[in-house]
Amino acid sequence: CCGVTSLPSGMRPATLEEALAMIERLLELNAQLQARVAEQQAQIAALEERLGQNSQNSSRPPSSDSPAVAPPAPRPRSGRAPGGQPGHPGHHRSLLPVEQVDDVVPVKPPQCRGCGAGLHGEDPTPQRHQVTEVPRVRPQVTEYQLHTLACTQCGLATSAALPPGVPTGAFGPRLAATVAVCTGVYHLSKRTTDGLLADLFGVELALGTVTACEQTVSAGLAAPVAEAHAYVQEHAVVHADETGWREGRQRAWLWVAATALVTVFLIHPRRGLVAAQALLGAFAGILVTDRWCAYNRWAVERRQLCWAHLVREFTAFSERGGAATQLGRALLEETKQMFAWWDRVRDGTLGRESFRAAMGPVRARVEALLREGTACRHAKTAGTCREILKLAPALWTFVDVLGVEPTNNAAERALRPAVLWRKGCFGTHSAAGSRFVERMLTVAATLKQQRRNVVDYVTDACVAALHHQPASSLLPSGFRAVALAPAAA
Repeated sequence: CCGVTSLPSGMRPATLEEALAMIERLLELNAQLQARVAEQQAQIAALEERLGQNSQNSSRPPSSDSPAVAPPAPRPRSGRAPGGQPGHPGHHRSLLPVEQVDDVVPVKPPQCRGCGAGLHGEDPTPQRHQVTEVPRVRPQVTEYQLHTLACTQCGLATSAALPPGVPTGAFGPRLAATVAVCTGVYHLSKRTTDGLLADLFGVELALGTVTACEQTVSAGLAAPVAEAHAYVQEHAVVHADETGWREGRQRAWLWVAATALVTVFLIHPRRGLVAAQALLGAFAGILVTDRWCAYNRWAVERRQLCWAHLVREFTAFSERGGAATQLGRALLEETKQMFAWWDRVRDGTLGRESFRAAMGPVRARVEALLREGTACRHAKTAGTCREILKLAPALWTFVDVLGVEPTNNAAERALRPAVLWRKGCFGTHSAAGSRFVERMLTVAATLKQQRRNVVDYVTDACVAALHHQPASSLLPSGFRAVALAPAAA
């Protein structure tokens, strides 16, 4: 009558002892079920957190964000019209000096637009209008006729050799460089490169020839790229990062080390310490990275952790609920203030001494919050806080040392072209292909930093190889003499 379901007759205890034993078994079963429910709830929470990951709260790239992810909140309207503002200097295409123009065509009005009378004379300051055009390119083909002549004295036949600097293959150094730049800098496929050369230059290539040109260029770039690696390993401040790659059917990793004017790449089958040492060697400067364990070989006092990565971690804290949310929000507030001051340091409106003094309390509060987070009931949050605290000195190197940035954006920007290349080609098929990728990425990134022409450089390197001479350096002129020890702020 009370709505309680009676136990089946076979389960009804007949005695008090049986009832107590049944209660004990039910309590044990209940405890097991509660433990199982807690385990499943933890699994569900972990899966929901993974589903909620995006580029704002994890290391996922923005390209992986789903359309459902809300874009960043728009900035408040300034009330100004879009485009250049009053007083902003305009950017216009400058006219070339007349002596650099290939052809000058004077255009004079034949008659007066009023009465129709004929006009004569010269305008001392005519309006100048220049049109730049690309001429139709016709490949230049040179034939070398190698004669074989017999000696009139002994009768021995002697064949002529190719002149010094003439390639043994069918294509010259600039054509090989153009092929390599198309595939290695602009990331065109081999088939697309073949079509481009046929359409623009009238040069027909087989797909295998494209690969042969790549390897010719790769060999010519080996020495200057090795010199660039040595330079980076001796530099004062280096930004390092890594991303996935494939070589053949095996997983590999593409590593990057970036400085102000030289950036180098390395493809390695490992992601651990062995690969990091292959990239950085005996590097003794300040290393700017994320928290990946491969970099723990370097002393924490000589490192700078990337605060952009930390912001994503703190954002993830704030989305977990409970005490983790409060912790994440507090850390984000401190980070926001820190970056506001850092922006002023960079634009010169806040002095270094004032910045260092202001950052003292921020450092104390951030580390106190992280210590508080180690006791958080959310196990992942507590674990992340403990890991960050182990590297706490590396959070603040940028405050005291000139030339050190609080983020690893330099390395991440350098990796973006490589990631786009990987998405199109899915990696490399061989070790030789990986060396070509490393060298072309190094050359393209470094020359872009120095505003040097990549086609001219690669062509000159190929010409130097044909003459058995060293290629020109990738290092900026005179830059090696700069002291490599970082200066205190």
